[in-house]
Amino acid sequence: MKQNENFPETIFALSSGRLPSGVAVLRISGSQTRFVIETICGRLPEPRRAELRSFKDREGNLVDRGLVLFFPNPNSFTGEDCGEFHLHGGRAVVDSMISLLYTFENCRLAEAGEFTRRAFANAKFDLTVAEGLADLIAAETDGQRRLALQIASGSQVQLYSSWRTQMIRARALIEAELDFADESDVPGSVSDQVWLSMRDLAERIEKHVADGKRGAIIRDGFRVVIIGAPNAGKSSLLNALAGSDVAIVSDEPGTTRDLIEIKLDLGGLPVLITDTAGLRETEGKVEKIGIDRALERASSADLILALIDISHPLPIPFEQLAGNDVLRVGTKTDLRHQTTSDDFDLTLSTQSNTGLAELLDTLRTKAETAAGSLSDPLPTRRRHMELLTEASREINQAVVDEDAPLEVRAEYLRRASHALGRITGDVDVEDILDVVFSQFCIGK
Repeated sequence: MKQNENFPETIFALSSGRLPSGVAVLRISGSQTRFVIETICGRLPEPRRAELRSFKDREGNLVDRGLVLFFPNPNSFTGEDCGEFHLHGGRAVVDSMISLLYTFENCRLAEAGEFTRRAFANAKFDLTVAEGLADLIAAETDGQRRLALQIASGSQVQLYSSWRTQMIRARALIEAELDFADESDVPGSVSDQVWLSMRDLAERIEKHVADGKRGAIIRDGFRVVIIGAPNAGKSSLLNALAGSDVAIVSDEPGTTRDLIEIKLDLGGLPVLITDTAGLRETEGKVEKIGIDRALERASSADLILALIDISHPLPIPFEQLAGNDVLRVGTKTDLRHQTTSDDFDLTLSTQSNTGLAELLDTLRTKAETAAGSLSDPLPTRRRHMELLTEASREINQAVVDEDAPLEVRAEYLRRASHALGRITGDVDVEDILDVVFSQFCIGK
């Protein structure tokens, strides 16, 4: 197979992470790969078979001994000739090997995400799979791993391609009625065969977009915001959950003025917990900014923990939080032994650690309920949501605009299918490629 002429240079990079390490993997891809491996190792190994070789420089000096692999095009990750050198993971060893690779003509260090970008250009997979790979590399929780793996396996592209095919067929039927209205072999009526199916498709896309909130929770985190009056125990709770002193704790009201955030892994889901400024009437400009930020962050939270000091309860402006999921938490139970728990959803004490386990169980349950199951593919990125929304809007316009000429209604469907094509990369996406592939580390 001929190498892709759009990539005349051969690229290489360390793909195995931070040094020093037990083993370091240098990846290489491009038309010079065969020559590079033959020069350094003496001869090519059998395709896709690891062989122990001596790695020598141009003067025949030994650089290291390790494994080498060769993946001939097109059956490689990038679709080009690819190779891997498995070295000892010392900095001097890797630096010497990288310096050696630089001596070959048209060989250079890869940019971030360049291997994956070449794989996309060589039709090894679509943009959603590439984004799934980026998420898989960045995954910190089991839920993120499972969602990324589902996307990287091609579940999204299969769904979006089927929708796009359905729209292309609908346009074909419309054009058939326009061009061959008098022919007997044109199937049925456009209004019967197209617009009902398009209305149903728009509803399915809208439901899919609504499910995007679940995907955002799994990928970006379930957002929990702690609010309460000054000295209600907000920073103490954050420190207890973090297991370290991430926030300043003081008896002086107004100590916390900025947002402080920690991330927890609860049941395989990322949970982001934010400490905020104490809510009270104040003349201080800086503290007032902190309070405004607290209310703003709370308004967009998936869950609000409203902390109330049982020993000295102060009012919280719950009317400003209408519509949010609020959990009323009574704090400092160690200071008052007789409490009325009916006023609260939970009670706790960070001094005695009572109630913390119950709170964590509640947060995990709330996050799992909000995330739902991963049985169906979910949109995970803002650009997906925007393009899906655009597609459903264009379809709905075609359906409801019954008085418009068929040519106009067909154009709406063309624009809808174009929007779906931009998600997978089937149509012009040059303006977003740099954004997508810049998310990868060098060597991927």
